[in-house]
Amino acid sequence: MRFITHFAALCAVLLAASAWAAPDPATCPPEAKPFTPELFSQAAAQARDRGFLWRISKDQRSSYLYGTMHVGRAAWMAPGPLTKQALRDSDLIGMELDPLDPAVGEAMAAISRQPARALPPVLQARLLARWQAECLKPDALKTGAPEMHAYTLMLAAGQREGLHATYGTEVLLSVLARSMARPVVPLESVTIQLQALLAKDDAEAQAMVRDVLDDMEKGRLRMVLLRTTLAWERADLADLENYAQWCECFNTDMDRVLMKRLLDDRNPALAARIDDMHRSGSRVFAGVGALHMVGPGGLPALMAARGYRVERLR
Repeated sequence: MRFITHFAALCAVLLAASAWAAPDPATCPPEAKPFTPELFSQAAAQARDRGFLWRISKDQRSSYLYGTMHVGRAAWMAPGPLTKQALRDSDLIGMELDPLDPAVGEAMAAISRQPARALPPVLQARLLARWQAECLKPDALKTGAPEMHAYTLMLAAGQREGLHATYGTEVLLSVLARSMARPVVPLESVTIQLQALLAKDDAEAQAMVRDVLDDMEKGRLRMVLLRTTLAWERADLADLENYAQWCECFNTDMDRVLMKRLLDDRNPALAARIDDMHRSGSRVFAGVGALHMVGPGGLPALMAARGYRVERLR
């Protein structure tokens, strides 16, 4: 089950907040630089459009779909001109969840305090070895779902490539919304996200952990993470639409069940929520993970099926 890029970095960063040990610059993933005026000024000086942007129009109003990336670089913490104009032309910003909402943080953190699901001893030993190699505190494995520990390891893999959840698109959009006095509206609930992310039983949890460890050890996770990030940065929709051909995440029945749960099963409700807000009179800027945008079940296609004129801007 290859669910490499579908971890919610939002969840992982919240759950991992107290898991990191004292960093060793020689061996540990680099930490994200704190937000400072200088960081934002440097990003603004090199701001350009990244990600995927569509305008959707109906009833003499336009809203926007923006395919986000859940991790990012400090240099990306400023919107490009197309994105900035779309934000200005919107009344509210919709996201899967608002990463700066304290209630979301507490709900996610509560998962890490739940009793740990037992793993077979050999798998637990592999998880612990990789956990320590990524400079995470061993005590953090004593509570919480093991699949969430796997998400945290993927977060660490991203950090080794300079990709941090702290600089993810959702964080940027949430910061911008507050600076522009735009309300942030969740498109789904924490419960819905957790239903997609958490394992349904012991066998599924073990498969999730085993696959993440395999992918890290064989270098597959790094390859997919970097290719997905490059496609997003360049707005290479063709490569992203071919994701199933190179991600190795649709190879088994369990793979396909999980991918359907993470993407296709959630998209109709996301589309309905965006439609409801637009029909209520609001011009919506909807930022949703980029993989929710591709294929016949993606949000642009679903909005077109609801009668919207859909134009790709980037």
